Amino acid sequence: MPTDSDFGCDTEFLKLLTRRIDVDLTLAALELARDAYPDLDFADTLAWIEARAMELAPAAAHAVDDREILQELARCLGEVHGIRGDASAYDDPDASFLHRVVETGRGIPISLSILYMAVAERLGIELKGVSAPMHFLTRYESIDGPLFIDASDGGRIMTRGECLAWLGSLTGLPAEDLRATLRPAHSREVVLRMLNNLKALYSRQENWPAAWMVQHRLTVLQPASYAARRDLALISLRAERPGSAIDLLRSCLGCCPPDEKESLQRQLSRAVAGVAQWN
Repeated sequence: MPTDSDFGCDTEFLKLLTRRIDVDLTLAALELARDAYPDLDFADTLAWIEARAMELAPAAAHAVDDREILQELARCLGEVHGIRGDASAYDDPDASFLHRVVETGRGIPISLSILYMAVAERLGIELKGVSAPMHFLTRYESIDGPLFIDASDGGRIMTRGECLAWLGSLTGLPAEDLRATLRPAHSREVVLRMLNNLKALYSRQENWPAAWMVQHRLTVLQPASYAARRDLALISLRAERPGSAIDLLRSCLGCCPPDEKESLQRQLSRAVAGVAQWN
């Protein structure tokens, strides 16, 4: 079974495992990116973020209200530096990795939002992530009520009413169901969403070694989740880790729903045969 000792270099991820709230999302996102880029040096990305904050500081200081501050943030990142969404980004793992978003200018809503939050934080502007259905946003508490930023659309700013109407058109859900989803998301929710995005993408691409690394993290974050352990077992088998799959499948067979038992037993037989092949 995976343990927290597997992530000794990931300071922020380890905080999530102990339910701490003082998690630096920027660093946590870079820790996830390091799974795909083992030699990743965080310094370049952090320096880029710091440079954007310094670039924005004069305009932010002279802004007449909250909306103008957010408009300047969107102008700097979206217009000047070309940080925005791209439909093709959903099929590219790099669009989830913060350093590659900086390098290419393209990302998915959650990685773009984390970049917006990182620059805003260094300006003393508190943006919070919003894990809305089908689209990740950021939220700013203005004097007149919350404002929502869609980082994937060049930093478009919306009031609560505008955001509810737009999400309603996107999801087909009524405003009363969407309202609760606009609350600020905890760091743990954000990281889980990032990981689940990557898991879905790697699975579609049948990149099982990469999917295994993602599911490994998901399982450690959710140690009581049968579904997480089952998925790690199945992905382990596809990633040619039959030895790990055996222990996980045996564990799952002891508590699985009746309708999954036959399938898991077949996978266990495959894993045992896979181990025998290498002996």
